[in-house]
Amino acid sequence: MTANLGLSTGAAGETLAAVTRFNAAFALQDVDGIMASMTEDCVFEDTPPPDGLRYTGQAAVRAYWEQFFRENPNARFDEEERFAAGDRCVVLWRYNWTPDGEGHVRGVDLFRVRDGKVAEKLAYVKG
Repeated sequence: MTANLGLSTGAAGETLAAVTRFNAAFALQDVDGIMASMTEDCVFEDTPPPDGLRYTGQAAVRAYWEQFFRENPNARFDEEERFAAGDRCVVLWRYNWTPDGEGHVRGVDLFRVRDGKVAEKLAYVKG
């Protein structure tokens, strides 16, 4: 069940709309759509401990997503909850790497949105 909290207008509404576009492309494994929803100077931090790896700029982030989907063809993120305040959005999710959902982990993404696009996506996982 997804709870979408935040104002439907103003900055929080714009932030939710930008993250919705990003997540829709992500669900389709549409790298072009993902990158179209991110700023030119976008930042993505993935989840390996202890601090994750940081990718900056369209080329580096695109290369990450292309490799991720190539290596994880069954990747599916199920959103559990989402809320926004101003230019920030928090999404709680469950990542399934097996079709039956047996292989999974839960986590959270912290987004920052600028000019209607995702400027920053910082990912954290349990476990």
